[in-house]
Amino acid sequence: MIAIVDYGMGNLRSVEKAFQFLGYSAGIVREPAAAAEASHLVLPGDAAFGDAMRNLREAGWVEVIHRSLQAGKPFLGICVGLQLMFDSSEEMGNHAGLGLLPGRCLRFPAGQPVPHIGWNQISIKRPLALLEGIPEGSFYYFVHSYYVQADESEDVLATTEYNVQFTSIAGRDHMFGLQFHPEKSQDHGLRLLSNFARLD
Repeated sequence: MIAIVDYGMGNLRSVEKAFQFLGYSAGIVREPAAAAEASHLVLPGDAAFGDAMRNLREAGWVEVIHRSLQAGKPFLGICVGLQLMFDSSEEMGNHAGLGLLPGRCLRFPAGQPVPHIGWNQISIKRPLALLEGIPEGSFYYFVHSYYVQADESEDVLATTEYNVQFTSIAGRDHMFGLQFHPEKSQDHGLRLLSNFARLD
């Protein structure tokens, strides 16, 4: 089963419905202990970074996420879920993240309209199974005011332009994060979720 982490944030139901529409077993998991039997872990997010991290810590999800990654389970962060994978964010102060990848989250430069909202293209940096069948320049749906600045170029799997070039897909090994919402991105979004569900 694909476990979708419920930590009081995010549009969990739309992610669950997308996987189920594709024919995969997926469910929203509220208790960290219940994620032990899951084959995949998904961390969505529609919230402020600091609030999201506080909820993850208080609910006991931080340890579970680290254990799942150590066990080699595929992991997918969506929107704030991507940002939480990194060391820190400057959103409304300075907040520590999960520290799964080195880097931090920054606000888009002053004078630039925020949030960055709507359809935009990705530029793929290298082939990977997660993006199998997804053409270069595919459009995805974004809603965010902060973006990831990764410390390691190898962790940047795709970028997007919004006056600045930012990381729209990050990851390494069996761990991935998406700044956009695949569950709202029609055919290319569904293909990406299907690719993730097939990872082992």
